[in-house]
Amino acid sequence: MTATTTHTGAVELTVGQVAEQLGVTVRTLHHYDEVGLLTPSTRTYAGYRLYTGADLERLRTIVVYRRLGFGLDEVRELLDGDVPVVEHLRRQRAAVLTRLDELGGLVAAIDRALEHAMAEQPATTEDLKELFGDGFSEDYQQEAEQRWGATDAWKQSAARTTRYTKADWALVKAEQEAVGAAFVAAMDAGLPATSEAAMEAAEAHRRSIHDRFYDCSTAMHRGLADLYLADPRFTRTYETIKAGMAQYVHDAIHANADRAERRAGTA
Repeated sequence: MTATTTHTGAVELTVGQVAEQLGVTVRTLHHYDEVGLLTPSTRTYAGYRLYTGADLERLRTIVVYRRLGFGLDEVRELLDGDVPVVEHLRRQRAAVLTRLDELGGLVAAIDRALEHAMAEQPATTEDLKELFGDGFSEDYQQEAEQRWGATDAWKQSAARTTRYTKADWALVKAEQEAVGAAFVAAMDAGLPATSEAAMEAAEAHRRSIHDRFYDCSTAMHRGLADLYLADPRFTRTYETIKAGMAQYVHDAIHANADRAERRAGTA
């Protein structure tokens, strides 16, 4: 049905047309009419409601007040209190600004909760790739699980690291880099692998494994040192940092284990 045009040229809209234009339901318009909140100014010869421009202006004000949470009785009091349109708009604007402040605070609270929740989430594969780059390989992870998955050390490590967040892994990476830097500093200073500095770096290496992954005794640490030379991938990791580093780390770890055994023997 098209809009009706009166003899004065004014356009009058049907219930359906008004509902479509202002985003309200026909049922809502009927209810507003029944309670006297918005009664269409005219009707067709067949008795159908027709809304004028003034009706639409009143409805727009009603819609805004309703969206701001006002009850129908409150809206009626506001509209029928002989208040100028400008004053209605000012009230609506003030109410909207208040609501914006409230919603802004709510959004900030949600963001804080979301940030906290996300920070507590276990790290994803993408997080690990981002942190460790080429140092992380899904293929190597699968191979390592096949080789050592039945060991107590692997099970203990898996139980711990499953809960690690991205922040936890960032700390692991920082520790690894600090240990590597300590080894390099000892090498650059010309200190032998049996020096105090080299053995302290080796002990820091063992403690990082022990605290972050699985119980790592000095005896187990010796086995890892041997693996660093036996497995070309481990060797390459250290040699990429500094030439001769794989052998140096191996020797420092054995020296630190020897020191620990001497101390245990004299205890």
